[in-house]
Amino acid sequence: MSDIHAPGGPIPEVPYDLTVPQFLLDIDWHPARPALLSRAPCMIEDATGRAISFDEVRARTIALANVLHSRFQIRDNDVVCICTPNHVDFPVVALAAQKLGAVVTASNPAYTASDLEYQLRITNAKILILHPWNLAVGHAAAKAVGLPLERTILFDVAESSEPSQAYPTVSELVKEGSAKPQSFTERRLGPNEGKTKLAYINLSSGTTGKPKAVCIPHSAVIAGMIQQGHMLEQDTTPWDDRKYRPGDRWYAALPFFHIYGLVGIMHFALFYGTTLVVVPKFSFEGMLKSIQRHKIRMLPAVPPIVVLLCKNPEVNRYDLSSLRLVMCGAAPLSAELINQLSARLPWISIGQGYGMTEAVGSVCFPQLEQKICSPGSAGRLVPGLTARVVRSDGSLAGLGELGQLVIKSDAIALGYLNNEEASKETFVDGWLYTGDEVYINDKYEVFITDRIKEILKVKGFQVAPSELEGHLLDYPDVSDVCVVGIPDEYNGELPFAFVVLSAEAIQRIKEFPAEAESIRAAVMKHVSDNKVQYKWLAGVEFVESVPKNPSGKLLRRELRDRAKDMLAKGKLLLVSTKGRVRPKL
Repeated sequence: MSDIHAPGGPIPEVPYDLTVPQFLLDIDWHPARPALLSRAPCMIEDATGRAISFDEVRARTIALANVLHSRFQIRDNDVVCICTPNHVDFPVVALAAQKLGAVVTASNPAYTASDLEYQLRITNAKILILHPWNLAVGHAAAKAVGLPLERTILFDVAESSEPSQAYPTVSELVKEGSAKPQSFTERRLGPNEGKTKLAYINLSSGTTGKPKAVCIPHSAVIAGMIQQGHMLEQDTTPWDDRKYRPGDRWYAALPFFHIYGLVGIMHFALFYGTTLVVVPKFSFEGMLKSIQRHKIRMLPAVPPIVVLLCKNPEVNRYDLSSLRLVMCGAAPLSAELINQLSARLPWISIGQGYGMTEAVGSVCFPQLEQKICSPGSAGRLVPGLTARVVRSDGSLAGLGELGQLVIKSDAIALGYLNNEEASKETFVDGWLYTGDEVYINDKYEVFITDRIKEILKVKGFQVAPSELEGHLLDYPDVSDVCVVGIPDEYNGELPFAFVVLSAEAIQRIKEFPAEAESIRAAVMKHVSDNKVQYKWLAGVEFVESVPKNPSGKLLRRELRDRAKDMLAKGKLLLVSTKGRVRPKL
């Protein structure tokens, strides 16, 4: 079959000579942008209720850019690292840096010092703007890479009115930048420069080794917004029944450092005129309170949140009648979960989407005419995207046939930073090889059946088995290892390790059988002491050998099937996930 073109026709022209801040803050009209006659607040700070207007975002952005340039000498192509939970000044910091021509890399605030050190080092960040919660980790990482501590800026903490002593805060710098003449000339792009000028460097777990740094140009971020906006502008349903409307309030707890939160939520809300209720730290009861208090209409979610909505009795204590759409991404919803959620909240619509960092957000979006998404579907291909389903022999599959999803659009990253080999494997002649095995039906809905790339999805976060395997092999008692994902209703998947013990460890167990549990606990602690929480192991199984093919490649699927079978029979030894991922239902 030939190329598959997404429904919805071509998207409006993407301006290749504009930066993201120019497109968002300076251009009042675009065919994919609704007419915003009276702007609702851009954001509401959940903890305080403070509303932030569009004009305030624009003014704070200019003021911060002024002082980043004059006081911190941020220049074209410098990298600015943001490490914070969701914060109302996140877009201000990002857009201010980009006004100067700088590139933004956003970090997971749950990272360990070694994780953040890796990101600072690979991106060569020149300044670190972080939340006070992350100050100790940030300092350790900055020292490790030689980044002077005076190049640290703190986000303001809503619950604290005390001024910062050692480091300036964003608000202090905004005040400083507003009081002085503008010292910078905003970075302007030449014709088509937006296709290559970087806006973001986001980390994405690779199938081998540590996460790869994805290079995202300005035009790709802009195209992602236009794709979504163009699709919504074609919505012909009555206003009151529409899933997406300017002025609606969205719950923004999904992290802005993640591509879904960054482009699909934060950027698109600024573009489309919706209001984000910004939440720094998710709690289920806090979410219910926010929906009731702020009259949230759209809830971006991941499967763990849907599980809680279905099963937690606290739902009955709150007025959720304002809610009209639960939009789920990161992993597919099962038919059972969809049915349970629809029964619990029968007035809402349920949608599913699919995206990836390399595709700068959305590849698929829910059908606007559907109240309840098709079970197992990742959504419909977004407008402006061309897809192929490629069989293992390189031939093109037809509708309903299995193969790897390969896509092309304006919203595609350039490749991986300083990793030409990996870039050549994933980005080929303008096409992005997603690594997902799919089939596409006659409604252009995508159904993901397997992952060709061996990436786990834990609560929507990517986990590379090879990264954990490499770390485990550093432990003296481990001679070989294979990490697989096991299904988990709340998290989607959890990492589980099949470990071959060293001869010395085996001898210790022979002499003292109780030593087996001590070794198991120590192996798991080796991971939890050094890796971010969602990468912690759910369990360890000792095996005599790890299956491999003649060339030495791990037969991961064989152990994955074995783990699933053992789990179904209740024979898989798992540790408690208390304190990591699973709240009380």
